[in-house]
Amino acid sequence: MVPKRNRARHRSACTRTPRALIVENVTEGPADPVPQRDAAEVFEARRPRLLSLAYRLTGSVADAEDAVQDSWLRLAGADLATIDDPDAWLTTVTTRVCLDRLRSAAVRRERYVGQWLPEPIVRPLASAEPDPLDAVIAAGDVRLALMVVLDTLPPAQRTALVLHDVFDVPFARIAEILDATPAAARQHASRARRAVAALPEPISPPEHDAVIERLHTAIRGGDLNDVVAALHADVEFVGDADGTTPTALRGPDHVARFLLGLAHRYGGAAIASLEPVAVNGGLGFVAGPAMPPRVTAFSVADGRVRAVYDVANRAKHRGVRLGQDSAFTHGTRQESVEKP
Repeated sequence: MVPKRNRARHRSACTRTPRALIVENVTEGPADPVPQRDAAEVFEARRPRLLSLAYRLTGSVADAEDAVQDSWLRLAGADLATIDDPDAWLTTVTTRVCLDRLRSAAVRRERYVGQWLPEPIVRPLASAEPDPLDAVIAAGDVRLALMVVLDTLPPAQRTALVLHDVFDVPFARIAEILDATPAAARQHASRARRAVAALPEPISPPEHDAVIERLHTAIRGGDLNDVVAALHADVEFVGDADGTTPTALRGPDHVARFLLGLAHRYGGAAIASLEPVAVNGGLGFVAGPAMPPRVTAFSVADGRVRAVYDVANRAKHRGVRLGQDSAFTHGTRQESVEKP
């Protein structure tokens, strides 16, 4: 059985308007017109919001943390007396840094072998020591399926959607950031919303957990028909392993055979020891020492698994924050010790 999770932390809304499908608005706080305040104090009060913004814009924990750090350096070097609204100033600076990183990521992606998935944020299901990434999850829906869709959008569309629908930034300011007209900024957001609207509607955590547990139990049982029955007719398996393994499969039979092949390769004990975790706020798994490190998340539709997202590229595990007691942490640490 999959352990019950901390519902207060990881609960997803199951009834939302199309706009709220992304996240609940994270509005800017009141303008702080006091330039004499210490720059560090001004920045730290806004860091969680900036990290939430940067992750949604880049889909990368590493890039998001670096973008926030760049924003701090620019604020530290600025004259606070000239900044009337630190919220707006930092939002603009962080967004522009992220846009630069998105353009660089597009170049990297062209050379990338296999499927590209966002970097997941992985936290324990139970209570744990606070982590800055908790603010990203607390801000609202950031399912990996949503992040996958955001990763397919052109930078201007992604930026307009995230800034307006998530952070309540007016289109006039978005237009300035994008060097476009307000009408063009609105159009960018509208096109992005249409892409997001194709996602399955969010369901309650208990419903989501039951579907994932059914698949996990079927894989452990080893029966092909049971695994197929747990999968949606349009299921896809998307694996990001930096080109080292098959990365894209579609259809219940193909996906089921691949999952059972993994179970056979590593053994039933390895599958049974998969550690349940919260991946971008939803139930997922990480592999312990018996398997190569990987993070697996799921999308659910119509009571079955609609997508399996498997991140085995270790360069994308920067957002795995599970603490020293996790089997995943022990496994990756042991591997680093054993390397020559």
